[in-house]
Amino acid sequence: MQHELSTVFLDRATLDLGDLDLTALEQACASFTSYPRTSPQQTAERLAGRQVVITNKVVIDRAMMQANPQLKLILIAATGTNNVDLQAARELGIVVCNCQAYGTPAVAQHTLMLMLVLITRFESYRQAVRDGAWQRSQQFCLLDYPIGELAGRTLGILGYGELGQAVGRLAEAFGMNVLVGSLPGRERSGRSAITDLLPQIDVLSLHCPLTEQTRDLIGEAELALMKPGSLLINTGRGGLVNEKALAAALRDGQLAGAACDVLTVEPPVNGNPLLDNSIPNLVVTPHSAWGSREARQRIVGQLEANLHSFVSGRPQRQVNP
Repeated sequence: MQHELSTVFLDRATLDLGDLDLTALEQACASFTSYPRTSPQQTAERLAGRQVVITNKVVIDRAMMQANPQLKLILIAATGTNNVDLQAARELGIVVCNCQAYGTPAVAQHTLMLMLVLITRFESYRQAVRDGAWQRSQQFCLLDYPIGELAGRTLGILGYGELGQAVGRLAEAFGMNVLVGSLPGRERSGRSAITDLLPQIDVLSLHCPLTEQTRDLIGEAELALMKPGSLLINTGRGGLVNEKALAAALRDGQLAGAACDVLTVEPPVNGNPLLDNSIPNLVVTPHSAWGSREARQRIVGQLEANLHSFVSGRPQRQVNP
């Protein structure tokens, strides 16, 4: 069904690498224009005359909304909404909808992959082969780095929504025991306080949103509570972990390893404490956990559904009711 709406996608390249099918979304609009990227200086010109804007990370602030009174709908091609002034949109009668739960399988498998990379010392062995250490070995196998097993270990999860639960199910399939912790201000029966959780677990996995209550959730004091030899996985948000404290804990041997798919500033154009290659057994991936083709195609499907639901008068996934 085509709607009489003029739509612009401001940063299509953040979602589509040329491998997605946007046909249904494009055909749902009377006019559809997309740009690979849009700078702050280009945003106003590209919004002019549009009733619908799709943005992943381009900022849409109050001034931009006020300058475009024809704007009716903002579709965010992601879950995070910090690039849109939700209060201003509410006051100006602009509906804002995001996308949700599209990346659960991708992020869950990435989380387990990071655990396996650390527990098996995968990168160390891969580099050893590249350096010729196996070729020079006097026996058939190389066992220079301690290999562990996930089975029998205890995983602690902070952030037990759909994603945290998916990670828990995969961990149990690997034979892990799963404990769930409470976030600050969100204590629940059956969940341990962080200070009680950390000494009990062998692996900590973070899946909670970044708020004022969760910023620096894991800092020096929390890392000191974790067992020597334990692992930390962060596929949530960079600000959940104090990066300087994590680097120090790895260098001091307090932790056996850590893996992060997120950093406090992305991309890390001004560097980051966790990008120092001298930090032992640290894996950093470039916020790519969510980015499977299947997950990105689900975003396209949700954008189309959000558009249709808005036109029908029953907006889905509205974040500024």
